Amino acid sequence: MTICLVGNPNAGKSTLFNALTGGRARVGNWHGVTVGVLCKETEFSGKRVSVCDLPGIYALDSMSMEEKITRDYLSGHGEHVLFVAECATLSRALPLIKQIKERGSEIVLALTKRKQFERRGGKLNERALAEALHIPVFTAEGCSRRELKARIASAFETPKGGKTASFALTEAIYTPPSGAPRRLERLFLSGYFCIPLFVFLLVATFYLTFGSGSVGDLLKGGIEDFFCGFLTGKAEGISSPVLRSFVIDGILTGTGGVLSFLPQIALLYLALILMEESGLMSRLAYHTDGIFSAVGLNGRAFFSLLMGFGCTAAAITSTRGLDDKRIQRRVILSLPYISCSAKLPVYLVVAASISSNPFLAVLLFYALGIALSFIVALIQRKGEQPFLMELAPLQLPRPLFVLKSLYFQVKQFIIKTATVILAFFIASWLLSSFSFSFTFCAEEESMLAIICKHLSFLFAPIGCNDWHITYAAVSGLFAKENVAGVLLTFCGGFPYSAQSAFAFGTFILTCSPCVSAIAACARETGWKRACMYATGQTVSALLLSYVVYFAITGGAVYLAIAAAPLIGFFIIGKKKVEKVRRKRGNLAEKLHR
Repeated sequence: MTICLVGNPNAGKSTLFNALTGGRARVGNWHGVTVGVLCKETEFSGKRVSVCDLPGIYALDSMSMEEKITRDYLSGHGEHVLFVAECATLSRALPLIKQIKERGSEIVLALTKRKQFERRGGKLNERALAEALHIPVFTAEGCSRRELKARIASAFETPKGGKTASFALTEAIYTPPSGAPRRLERLFLSGYFCIPLFVFLLVATFYLTFGSGSVGDLLKGGIEDFFCGFLTGKAEGISSPVLRSFVIDGILTGTGGVLSFLPQIALLYLALILMEESGLMSRLAYHTDGIFSAVGLNGRAFFSLLMGFGCTAAAITSTRGLDDKRIQRRVILSLPYISCSAKLPVYLVVAASISSNPFLAVLLFYALGIALSFIVALIQRKGEQPFLMELAPLQLPRPLFVLKSLYFQVKQFIIKTATVILAFFIASWLLSSFSFSFTFCAEEESMLAIICKHLSFLFAPIGCNDWHITYAAVSGLFAKENVAGVLLTFCGGFPYSAQSAFAFGTFILTCSPCVSAIAACARETGWKRACMYATGQTVSALLLSYVVYFAITGGAVYLAIAAAPLIGFFIIGKKKVEKVRRKRGNLAEKLHR
């Protein structure tokens, strides 16, 4: 038996899915959190049942990408539907309930956010609603997992009558709360308040995370002292030179250096979670729609771009919630320039060569990335795009939910560091400590040095004619955290001038994202297009780093010489990537590859 969780966006489907199955589906107080079908088996009254969380939908004839997923899945698996509806928007959900019921699906209605609904003056007669709709109705709020399963199992086992349902909500059944927005809601609907508040929160977050003497800086220093000071000091007593090198250079320096950035990454994620949970994100999407429409996007792109500060792969997956495939591709092309949390350690290592205050240097990289993402979107701009979105309710972030979400993100980072990144640094140590004859040797005679020296010419134009820098850059194509670890392991930081550091940081900012992000892009656009995007971004990043370096050190003449190939690359790439328009007679424009 399969039970499909269906409902309008932001009704609480993923929260109910997690409560029923013990799963960890992403939840959030904004539209488009669920963008694919997530299924998990659980037990209902001794029977194995597959519970499926589907993307939010308003009608079965909707045309957005996520809504097509729900409609197609219901066509093959929609015999049993657990419809999840928020009490405050019940009237909006009724047309979809009617459509699903007319298809012959067995429906049970689960109501959510009832306490909030009643606090605002709303009234709901659950029994009268069930009699009018001729379907089982229950309130899911405040129930344990066992109670939820018992209610749902009992509801689906209850015989259904063949009476005609009434989808008109009378006052005896349902009284909505006052439609007048509260004072706080009116305040957040003002762009003169909401946008300055967002900028203030963003700057405050960056200062608390990166500022000299800030909470993030102090915690980072403490973890660095533990790994690179205390543990490294203990490892110095190992008698075997090979084992000592393995422990210090292969494990502690690189992995410990990456783990030291955990507090700052956690603070960044905390700020994103609080904005999502409070309802601020949907209001920012509303206020920024004018800005995004100017570059050919719409306000919904704000969700994906803001999520890009956390993880590019997750942000690319979230673009499935956009209305149009063309907008999705524009956002996917813009996302690599939004600095994800994995780039943060690299910026902090590089910032030490640029400025004594890492806060200003890191802020500059983040601002540059945002500007480049808008430029890329503007280059692809094709007409105005419509924008329709439901504003999530304003609410105080739930402490337990925030802690669980933050714990999940921190745990994922630690797992990644303890597995993928640790394996990478062990492999790096082997390649940099042994020659092709597999004898323990000096670093400059190692397999890694010989291989990377053949590629070091790529970064010579920015003053980094060093195989260590080449290896750091290449390692970032797999996972950006590797770059910081390589620089700390082999160089103790970034060893060149501020001009070279800024040019190298520009390359890391603009090059292709990690392999997981490329894989996410391939799922949305196909492998051919994903590889084309990744190649174009990496080549253009290399050229842009030359432009930046020459602009800083060589002046206007060198800048013009360096910018020429970059401009040519963008012109050629634009023609290859975009579709070419051609008119046929009096018909509307046709699109051809």
